[in-house]
Amino acid sequence: MDRVYNFSPGPSALPLPVLEKVQTELLAYGNTGMSVMEMSHRSNMYLDIYHETEARLRQLMHIPDDYAVLFLHGGATMQFASIPLNLGKTGKADFIDSGNFAHGAAVEAKKYLDARIVASSRDDNYTYIPCWDGKLNDDADFLHITTNNTIYGTHYVKLPEGNAPLVADMSSNILGEVYDVTKFGVIYAGAQKNIGPAGMCVMVVKKDLLGNASPICPKLLNWAAQTENESMINTPNTFAIYVAGLCMEWLLGLGGVEAIEKINQQKAALLYDFIDNSKLFTATAQKEYRSIMNVTFVTGDKDKDAAFVKFAAGKGLVNLKGHRSVGGMRASIYNAMPMEGVQALVDAMKEFEMQA
Repeated sequence: MDRVYNFSPGPSALPLPVLEKVQTELLAYGNTGMSVMEMSHRSNMYLDIYHETEARLRQLMHIPDDYAVLFLHGGATMQFASIPLNLGKTGKADFIDSGNFAHGAAVEAKKYLDARIVASSRDDNYTYIPCWDGKLNDDADFLHITTNNTIYGTHYVKLPEGNAPLVADMSSNILGEVYDVTKFGVIYAGAQKNIGPAGMCVMVVKKDLLGNASPICPKLLNWAAQTENESMINTPNTFAIYVAGLCMEWLLGLGGVEAIEKINQQKAALLYDFIDNSKLFTATAQKEYRSIMNVTFVTGDKDKDAAFVKFAAGKGLVNLKGHRSVGGMRASIYNAMPMEGVQALVDAMKEFEMQA
């Protein structure tokens, strides 16, 4: 059957050239005579794949040598616990509550330290990024943010500044927008949006933050121990790392993050421009903070929302139903979503609006 345009927030669409390459290499990778899924993670043939994937990520994000790169289990949510367990020196940390996952990180951290919410947009259903007034706590071990809010369709337009290391969950916009890695102490991201398949978390950690893990920190969550063992204290998600490396190779071929960011901005502009001029559809996020990865919108009528989702699916535009906390629709237009897919969505919205 023909492939659909998949607007899923995650696991999300993968680049077609990557899927095709995986298909050709599935039974036998190179001249090894076996699938990547069958390789020992400690074999030289697999270590070559691992090191190449790390090198590609360093190239894409311009990661300096004084940062460690890890490929870990558990997705981003596992790191909600590992962050306070690795960084909690004074037992106090600050969180900006800008969405469901940002809130979840703070809730999990409260099990291990005093997690203080210094700014929040929760009362307005996270339609904007909350302001910070510069009065961040000097005694904080770190300041945690979520750079892009998958559910609510918002992202940071300016990073907060303070004395504490900045820790960022970049799950839904890593490799889709340019960031200066040196502004952060820790960057982490679930793979299933822009990196590769689900089941892995990428971590970028400033090396001078390693070695401070709590005595109760499990060894698999201990970043220093994982760094010493190249993410291989136990068997990592070898296949996800391999596919992530192919996605990174594809992205480098396009010109890197700088190039894809421009494409992503164009895709988002096309969709938001139609929504802003529509008589039926309305964006839910405040304009200043709109995400270029996740576009959330409604008709104002739940029945019409459901009818549009069904109408779009009939045209091969799938996974557009919004999260229950926002309702309506959500178009996740990550790196692998082509401009043609966004144009097809706009065309469907125009047609539905004319019929409504």
